[in-house]
Amino acid sequence: MDVKSYVKAARLRTLPLSVSGIIVGSFLGSDQLNNQISILESPIFWLAILTTIGFQVLSNFANDYGDGIKGSDKNRTGEARMVSSGAITPKQMKSAMIITTIITLIIALLLIYVSFGKENFGYSILFLGLGIASIAAAIKYTVGNSAYGYSGFGDVFVFLFFGLLSVIGSYFLFTKQIDFTVFLPAISVGLLSTAVLNLNNLRDREEDQKNNKNTLVVKLGILKAKKYHYGLIFGALITACVYTFLDFKTVYQLIFLMAFVPLLKNVKTVANNTVPSELDSELKKVALSTFLFAILFGIGQIL
Repeated sequence: MDVKSYVKAARLRTLPLSVSGIIVGSFLGSDQLNNQISILESPIFWLAILTTIGFQVLSNFANDYGDGIKGSDKNRTGEARMVSSGAITPKQMKSAMIITTIITLIIALLLIYVSFGKENFGYSILFLGLGIASIAAAIKYTVGNSAYGYSGFGDVFVFLFFGLLSVIGSYFLFTKQIDFTVFLPAISVGLLSTAVLNLNNLRDREEDQKNNKNTLVVKLGILKAKKYHYGLIFGALITACVYTFLDFKTVYQLIFLMAFVPLLKNVKTVANNTVPSELDSELKKVALSTFLFAILFGIGQIL
């Protein structure tokens, strides 16, 4: 077994983005509890991080497998995919997906038990259901004849799971309650995460179109997809600012604005772009800027 090929298929550069929502939700949840425990000392935080990483790796494996067997990755730009390149066979990738699913479910069950114990059985069942839904969504993104990533619904999945579920779910794990103002930063993370996917689809539009992968970019066309991208970035900025205004305590809460400096530069880059392949480097920038936003936003809440 070539371990390096599986590490490449796991696409480690996507992991900071995947945990951004957990960081925001955990900081907000910890702050709601008046910092009774630092999130870095909380088993809930670390188990939530590991669970999310498991979901992300599973999603990446499934994406590699689904696109590989459909031939969508033959002439792609960016990182090589393992199934399409022959480094990992479809059968081997299926096995990797099954193993990752089992490990992730075990961690998720441990997270649920640590968070809710025996006395909150209803919450445990709810979060188990959400975990199973996350696994199903990760696999169905590109796998199967009805893969929703091929019909323009990938953006909805990313917004819901990377944004709303990630932030609000982790907040609930700490507090056992829902504060509807938390939807605002959840929307911010969801929009920024969707912006990363949109950049990916802008880069791959021509190949996706040839392979009948009808992403939202393919459906909208370049000009409208670029305007959509601007809306995602500015929407994230606005919702984060509105939350800070509603929950204003100190000026330190505004340090998250630093993360939007590279994001606003990205808007300019996208606007001026005429060679889609050149957007590949922007993916990492926006993903890391989202991760930076999550950290700075969270720190701003506890300073």
